[in-house]
Amino acid sequence: MKIIETDALHIAYLDDGAHTGWPVILSHGFPYDVHAFDDVVPALVAAGARVIRPWCRGFGGTRFKSSACIRSGQQAARALDIVHLADALGLHQPVLAGFDWGGNASCAAAALWPDRFGALVSYGGYDVIDVQQQLQPAAPALERTCWYQHLFQSERGRKCLYENRQALCRLLWRDWSPGWVFDDSTYDRSAASFDNPDFVEVVIHCYRWMAGAEAGEPDLQPLENKLAQRPLITIPAVTLDSTRDPLKPDGTAHHARLFAGRHSHRSATCGHNFPQEQPDVFARAILDVKHWFTTQERGSSA
Repeated sequence: MKIIETDALHIAYLDDGAHTGWPVILSHGFPYDVHAFDDVVPALVAAGARVIRPWCRGFGGTRFKSSACIRSGQQAARALDIVHLADALGLHQPVLAGFDWGGNASCAAAALWPDRFGALVSYGGYDVIDVQQQLQPAAPALERTCWYQHLFQSERGRKCLYENRQALCRLLWRDWSPGWVFDDSTYDRSAASFDNPDFVEVVIHCYRWMAGAEAGEPDLQPLENKLAQRPLITIPAVTLDSTRDPLKPDGTAHHARLFAGRHSHRSATCGHNFPQEQPDVFARAILDVKHWFTTQERGSSA
């Protein structure tokens, strides 16, 4: 594990492959961590990549620099963390790839700063949070699946997560990935990241902000206003769906209109934890968009 400093955070990350390799940032979600990509990394390194896997704010060894910092989990904050990480490491137009919170942060970063990044792989399509849409009810079956989001709106929910984070998160792993059999060591490897002292506050803020129940950081509101306009993603992108994810029952193929650059939509048989359940498919998507971006660069300079 390595640590790099940004304005607000000490970001912990893993760094695999040659430092001269083409850069890719893999971003995890809730309740997962960098080990969701353990079986994705070897194929990328073999293809010449430098693979950066940061722990999201509130997870693992990532820490806020000041007690005065808002423990924000909103999308603009997490997208900026990716930008600041890339700047601090001197990464030139890295490929972004993520799922769950990580897919959301990667999509938001790509939409807001397309010149900073080379290409995108997103599990969950155009995964930019629309707070106004979140205020509308979903189908009853999906509302039942999202019980944890409803729980987190109350102080009872905050206490439940604080006191039972390991059991609650393990339950989500099982519910969201039906058919995926993981052992205790696989879960425990990632679950250690949930012991971060800011884990509960960041998670609670994220889901309350999504539901319109808590405000975000005032300085980030202009970015959220831009994201609310649903800006097109113009860099090359592959979007991924799974066939067994109860959080995405209808898939995201209909998001294609929000991608203005070269785009491919793919699906695989798995649950929500796509990179850990289908690492070869996830890695292939990254290698493909990297090729598209490289070809595009060569064409523009010719």
